[in-house]
Amino acid sequence: MSEQRARVVFLVRVPVSRTDEFLAAYEAVRHLVAGGVPGHLVDQVCRSSTDPEQWLITSEWASLADFESWERSPEHRDLVRPMRECFTDARSLRFHIHAETPTPTPVLAPMPATAPAPRG
Repeated sequence: MSEQRARVVFLVRVPVSRTDEFLAAYEAVRHLVAGGVPGHLVDQVCRSSTDPEQWLITSEWASLADFESWERSPEHRDLVRPMRECFTDARSLRFHIHAETPTPTPVLAPMPATAPAPRG
């Protein structure tokens, strides 16, 4: 059986006064990971619509083993340290992706019929 794609979720709290520092650290991590960590597919950072200190960081991986290999590396610990220093609380969850809705294929609208040129 082939390995399933995985989603890793971090629910974190960041004081409002450290938001800029947190986002700058996230950007550094995001660009380096996207540029060459094996198995990394995509990530997002989301801020709560009701609590400005609540953040959600998600990442998708080709397999949970790819994420765990990255997480155990010394490079990971060094790279994420500035971001983690902004957290007052953090919770991590890991999931295998069981099913997903496919991306819809764009449907092209039919071209409107053109009226014949007036005779005159």
